[in-house]
Order: sequence, then C-alpha cells, then structure tokens
Amino acid sequence: MYFNAFLILAAVPVVLAKVQFLGVAIAGGDFGCQIDGSCPTSSTQLPINNDGVAQMQHFVEADGINVLRLPTSWQFLVNNKLGGNLDSGNLSKYDQLMQACLATGAHCMIDIHNFARWNGGIIGQGGPTDDQFVSLWRQLATKYGNNEKVVFELMNEPHDLDIGVWAATCQKVVTAIREAGATSQMILIPGTNFDSAATLPNSGGAEQLLDIKNPDGTTDGLLLDIHKYLDEDNSGTHAECTTDNTDAFTALAEFLREKERNGFISETGASKDASCFKAFCAQNALINENADVFVGLVGWGAGSFDTSYVLSLTPSKKNGGLVDNQLMSQCLVETWVESNDTRAKDPEPSSSASGSSMGASVTSATTINTSETKTTATPGAKASEQVITVQIDSATSILRTASIPSSLTVLLTAAGTPGYSITLATPTSTQSQTEVPASATPTGGASESRVATHLLLWGGALLSLLL
Repeated sequence: MYFNAFLILAAVPVVLAKVQFLGVAIAGGDFGCQIDGSCPTSSTQLPINNDGVAQMQHFVEADGINVLRLPTSWQFLVNNKLGGNLDSGNLSKYDQLMQACLATGAHCMIDIHNFARWNGGIIGQGGPTDDQFVSLWRQLATKYGNNEKVVFELMNEPHDLDIGVWAATCQKVVTAIREAGATSQMILIPGTNFDSAATLPNSGGAEQLLDIKNPDGTTDGLLLDIHKYLDEDNSGTHAECTTDNTDAFTALAEFLREKERNGFISETGASKDASCFKAFCAQNALINENADVFVGLVGWGAGSFDTSYVLSLTPSKKNGGLVDNQLMSQCLVETWVESNDTRAKDPEPSSSASGSSMGASVTSATTINTSETKTTATPGAKASEQVITVQIDSATSILRTASIPSSLTVLLTAAGTPGYSITLATPTSTQSQTEVPASATPTGGASESRVATHLLLWGGALLSLLL
C-alpha cells in the first residue's frame, strides 16, 4: 500500500488505543521442543483431534480474537530431513489445523518453534545453512502466499547467537518469502536473547533487524517480533510473577516510535497465581495504550495444553460449551475491549509525510477495502457519541472519538493506491446511523459528500493515522 499525503495542520494528533490484533497460541505442534532446537516428532500433539478446533471457534466467536498462533517444528514439517521438501503427510496434518484456523476468519500465524536451531546447531552459524532455512520458508510461502491472513513468524525465540549474522539470514528468508508470492503478508522478525522486549532495543538486535527490507526496498509488512514473560528468568516456566514489564514495553514503544516502525507481541503469558493478575493486566493495558507501534498481542497458551498447565489459557468445558479462565477474560480480553477508544498524543510540529513505512499500525498489517463498508454501533456507546468506522479487510474497527478535544483541527489531502473508504457515523438513541463514505482514487480524485464540518475534521485526524 502506497500513499502520498501532505498534513497541513494537526493540532492534536490521535492514536489508536487498542492493538489491532488480539490472539492466543494454539499450542501442541511445538511439544517436545527444547531451546537447543531439538524437537522430537514423537512428542508433537497438533490440536486437531482434541478440542483445538473448538477452542479456536470459541476464541473468535465469544472473545472477538482475530489472530491465532499455530506453533510447529522444523523437524515435523520435513519429517526430520534437514533441507528436504515439506513432508506431505505431516504438512497435511498441519494444514488441517491451518484451514480450521482460517475458517474462523482470524489471521493465522505460522510459528517455527526451533529457537534458531536444529538439534543443537545454530542456523547459519555452524548448524543448518541459510539455504536450508530459506528452503523451508520458500516452500511455506509458496503453500500459503495467496492468503492474506497467513502471518509468517520466522522463528521462535532465537538466543545466544551473532545478531549481525542472524539478521543477514533473516534478510534472505524475507526475500525468499516475498519472491515466492507472499508479497503483502505480515512477517515477524525475532531478535536474540529469546526475543525479549527488555533487550531488543540494545543487545537483542532490533537495530540490525529493522534494516531488513523487502525486495522492492520497502519495509511494508515487516514487524519486529516481541516476547516477554513475568517470572524471575523470563522463561514462562514459574508460577510466581516477579517482573514488572511496563518499563520494558514503554522503552520498546519509544524505540519503535523513534524508528517509525511497528512490533508484534507474539508471545506473552502468566500463571493464575495471585502475584500475576495485577502485573499481567497492567502490562497488557500498556501494550494497548501504545497501539500506534504495537500491532498485536498473543497470549500463551491454549490448544493441547490442559487447563492445569501453569500458563494455561485453555478454556474449560461447561454445559456443553467452553468458558475462559479468569486470566484470559480479565487480562487479555477485558484490557483489549476496554481500550476500544482513541487518545490524544502530545502536539507535534506540522509535517509532510509519504508512506511506505510502518509508522501507522492500521496500514502496517492490513489492506483497506473499498468494495464494501460496514457501520456498527460501538458497544455501550452513548447516543451523542461520534463514531468513526473503518472497513479493514473483512473486519470492522470501531474508534470512539468522544474524548477527542473540540479544538482538534486537521486539514488533509491524500491520494493513494489501492483506494480506501471511511464511514463517518453518529449513533442515535434508536441505534440508527447515517453513513457518509469518503474515498480516494489512485489519481487523487474524491467523491463528493455532504457531512458536517466537525465530522470531516475527525475523518482527517483518522486519515492521518492511515498515511
């Protein structure tokens, strides 16, 4: 997506206060994997013959989850033949899970859970060659490259490696994925130190990873992968939460903001221990508050995990259905739903902008659809509350704007391709809304519309996010 815009005046820029993607890991394909990259296929428990599919449907339909992470191992996909083709039998099993995920309407994330290793050897650093790793991802991109809802997470939690060499390896993989036909999907690029949010801006290698580019020289769709736990060693193996992650995520958000790039928290979790609720909820609320740079948040984990697992988000069976545990409902779903708002940023000088960067979280991961628009009343919205609704892919994002100061003034002219559409609506006491679409064409022409001046100004503010 390419845009050119000239922002004449933005008295109070606003940013999204809710990450675009909230998700859960549907684990099992990673079972048995160790941090040395050994992943015995005999331990694999893909959640296709238990409740995994029902869980995915529950999370999407009951909680509004819109991304599901599907871990697997390199060994499983190639049936222990390093550098070989994807094994037809094992790929068929993984694809069964993938298709069940896609059928929910959610985005579905491929996670290679090998810690940047194969049976002890580091990729491109004495272990598997770059070409062998590239081959794996080229085949996966060929298989899934025609589906915009498939997300490519290059590797789970690399550690103890040369970050410069690893960045060069990742560059080769990104190029291969794009050239295989996955030209627009999100690609998550992980750093070292187990991809920890606390170290990414420095020793974790974010600087080097953000230099990775698409074959056309842009960084569209390339996001910094981010993980973080709250236990004593950031391993996610202890019940007690001893770490306050708010400083780490605040620092990382500022780093990404300075770089005008985005990140995706693809794994974080906590136990149901009393020490965890406050810290885990606070962490996730802060992530949502920084949605201008954090695109998504995925909790660990459900799928083949039993409800007794220390970090379990697996829903319980009750009265023929599934019910979330308190950690899932309170610290993931509620912090996301309650963040469904906009907030004002500190005023910044007027500037001109041209957009192929990842500076706006909405366009970094999605395509704005002009073929249809939807208007949906925000749950609990007041009758006098103005609402801006943007059609993004097949979903609708609602931004409540009642809190935007009346002094907001934005004058914006924009042209872009592909086109985009915005619906401005004012709810009434009868829940009816009046739609006034405004669209831009590749040549910059705009369809005429009648709308109150203040709604146009709010629309301009929202467009500044998209550009």
